[in-house]
Amino acid sequence: MEKKAPNFTLPDQNGKEISLSDYKGKWVILYFYPKDMTSGCTKEAVGFSEKIDEFTKRNAVVIGISKDSVESHKKFADKYNLKITLLSDKDAKVIKEYGAWGKKKMYGKETEGTIRSTFIISPEGEILHEWKNVKVDGHVEEVIKKLDELIAS
Repeated sequence: MEKKAPNFTLPDQNGKEISLSDYKGKWVILYFYPKDMTSGCTKEAVGFSEKIDEFTKRNAVVIGISKDSVESHKKFADKYNLKITLLSDKDAKVIKEYGAWGKKKMYGKETEGTIRSTFIISPEGEILHEWKNVKVDGHVEEVIKKLDELIAS
């Protein structure tokens, strides 16, 4: 599954503008999540942060995107000592562009929102793998395993 990853520019948790194109030449683990400070999202962000050295030694960066504000991301990153980049996509433009927005069921109720999704983007800017409706448990290890396969191929 190779397709060009849509470029974007969004503010990070420090208010600095970050573009996907800034990471040309590196692997990018781009993940979309529903909300800062919620249990699943916290577990996922902490999971990626705990393994950041594993990603760094594979020439990879980890970027999380949600609709939360820059201020919310800053609090989230500080509270949990996150070592990943969090980007604020307030109007969900990038979330929608990556197909990570849609109907989902929560507590038996259907709502529209961010669908937990992860993409592996090659150093050339191609999406080489994607996960939709991610289950948090074991996901970070799964991403590292897939990254290793892609690097080896």
